Amino acid sequence: MQFLELKNFLDHKVEQYNQPDFIVNDPVCIPHLFEQKQDIEIAGFFAAVLAWGQRKTIINKCRELLGRMDNAPYDFVLNHSDDELKRLLNFKHRTFNDTDLLYFISFFKQHYQRFDSLEQAFIPQQDVFRSEYLEVSSVAQDIEVSSAVCYSAGLSFSIEQALNHFRSYFFSLEDFPHRTKKHISSPRQKSTCKRLNMFLRWMVRADNKGVDFGIWETLKPKNLVCPCDVHVDRVGRLLGLINRKQTDWQTAVELTEHLKQFDPNDPVKYDFALFGLGVEKVF
Repeated sequence: MQFLELKNFLDHKVEQYNQPDFIVNDPVCIPHLFEQKQDIEIAGFFAAVLAWGQRKTIINKCRELLGRMDNAPYDFVLNHSDDELKRLLNFKHRTFNDTDLLYFISFFKQHYQRFDSLEQAFIPQQDVFRSEYLEVSSVAQDIEVSSAVCYSAGLSFSIEQALNHFRSYFFSLEDFPHRTKKHISSPRQKSTCKRLNMFLRWMVRADNKGVDFGIWETLKPKNLVCPCDVHVDRVGRLLGLINRKQTDWQTAVELTEHLKQFDPNDPVKYDFALFGLGVEKVF
């Protein structure tokens, strides 16, 4: 397809899939169970992290997890007793188990005792994590990047830096379980970070369609990187939006740079189009 033809085609598909009826069968339905900002953040984060496998199973496991928290995740994180914490034992989804879950709860508790929103966890700061954990020798190195994507909207850091920072910060508590590290990716690991990028899309994008929440204020849609799952990757290649042979962080960056040609202020809205086309096997 020529540029304008492809843009019009993808814009049409965004309108088709970015609709409330998309919510029901997608993990984004989990944070939509809540109205309080912090509940949305916590539920959304779990839904994103657990988003692998069949969508029906993902949704059912998230509902089970939230039920163990009395469907009040923010209150549970801050005020749980030791006995209430025991309700989380034996939870499991794929390779995510109760050891991972208990650490997630510990992280959320310490974070929300200091900050009002999970957005602060993605904003690089030099005093929020223990330097002895870092896989590099200094905090300054934590903001090194391999691409120039997403320096915009007045930010002094990129999404790549934000995701690298988040992983360091997430594992800043003492005695974090090393097995849990596989559940939080970062560009430094060459990962596409598809689950975290999906979570960021939910929290940051704001429109009148009712799917994404747009409850964060510092990060902007133009800063985001498109989630690059198997469906998006396959359709992106078929449409000539991805040329890189392997699928890694640079692939997600390449895709996003191409999508910015269609809409520089909101490139990740095309995630709806590419994912929807992939799921429905239009190509």
